[in-house]
Amino acid sequence: MKRNVIAGLIIGLIVGGLIVGLEMSGWLLRPEHAVSGLLPETTTRLMAAVQYAIAFVAAAGVAFLTLAASRRGRMGFIVAILLVELAGVAWVCSLYKLEFQPLPAMTAAVLGYLASLLFIWFGAYLEERRSRPPKIAAGPTPRPAPISVVPEAAKPALAPAMAAQPVAPPPVVEKPRARARRGDTYGDSGARVCEVTAVVCDLANKHDLAEECEPAVFAEITERFIAHAIQSLRAEGAYIESAGGEGVVAIFGFPENDKQHAEKATRKAMALTQSFAEVNKASKSDALRNAGVHAGVSSGAMIMAPLKNNGQRNMLAAGEPVELARRFCIANRFYGSRVLLGPRTFELASKILVARPIDFLSGVDVRERHEIYEPVALALNASREVITRRDAFWNGVVLYREKRWAEAYSQFQNARGPEGEEDRPLQLYLRRLEPLALQLTSTPLDQ
Repeated sequence: MKRNVIAGLIIGLIVGGLIVGLEMSGWLLRPEHAVSGLLPETTTRLMAAVQYAIAFVAAAGVAFLTLAASRRGRMGFIVAILLVELAGVAWVCSLYKLEFQPLPAMTAAVLGYLASLLFIWFGAYLEERRSRPPKIAAGPTPRPAPISVVPEAAKPALAPAMAAQPVAPPPVVEKPRARARRGDTYGDSGARVCEVTAVVCDLANKHDLAEECEPAVFAEITERFIAHAIQSLRAEGAYIESAGGEGVVAIFGFPENDKQHAEKATRKAMALTQSFAEVNKASKSDALRNAGVHAGVSSGAMIMAPLKNNGQRNMLAAGEPVELARRFCIANRFYGSRVLLGPRTFELASKILVARPIDFLSGVDVRERHEIYEPVALALNASREVITRRDAFWNGVVLYREKRWAEAYSQFQNARGPEGEEDRPLQLYLRRLEPLALQLTSTPLDQ
């Protein structure tokens, strides 16, 4: 709301200044005489400053309403009504011998409407440019060499041997099976197929907490997390499918169809990982202050149907997105990320996000491979430095999959943030590449 108000005022000032310039240069003089000839004769003319103020209010008001409206196409009809009303006001004033020239205000209203549409288009264009994946120099076709999830003790032994591993063929990500269309219903059961986004969130370090804390303390932390997650997700319009010791499962885009379900789910997942930590900053319990949240987000088709269980009405939610979101949530523990997105979610929400590729994970079918992405920031809040570091990381991942170790290592070095900032996915890649890059630089060229 505040952003729309500021933008509306700026547009109003620009349009108002343009109207004053047209008036003083004489461009509006002839049209104004033509309008005055259509109205009854007057004896008193309204002050020019008042007319300019009315023009500014008209431009700023139309701009604000257009920016805040969800259906901006209908604003053209409202602007047309405003033009008729301004003409009516001028006619009524002329009956009382007061000359009110409606042309500046009418011109300002039209220009304010057009300027706000241009502002919206330009903002969407900038978001798309900022979230667009970076371009790298042409090279051989990328052949992904996905990082395998291995125990911590096996990591040092794995890195030197990576160069000798065969290159796996590019994974094939199957699209959701289209046997049923979105919104299809079956009989009178109420079951239907919906394209939704599933969010699975859980305590980031719950296994460590379970070992270190007393059962009562662990139960209290879990209860606090579940209550906070349910409240936050419901406030965004999500349907809570389940909540318990295995995390909270929320579905966006149900029961009401929402085309922005992936964007809303991703924004809320990112916010939830931060809000839970902020809420517990003042807690006296060290375990609660150190408790974090991981989230996995996946989009696709799901079957939603009413279900009776022992006389109680529940909702059946069956489909691949929940299973994938749970896997993405768990994968955060290995990669060190907080939120991981599936390929379909990234496709739907990429316009509002600055995200980077992390790795490939197997799907429900072991033959399927899904590329996962980590959201770094919202596009509107991302600084140039964040975009540059994202691009370097993205280039590093592509070069890593091409087994161009030295170039990949250089790109990952460029993706480093300020000293003291923790970036675990970046550190994971650097740990893998350091032995390989060192081996390449220490090996004589004639060998």
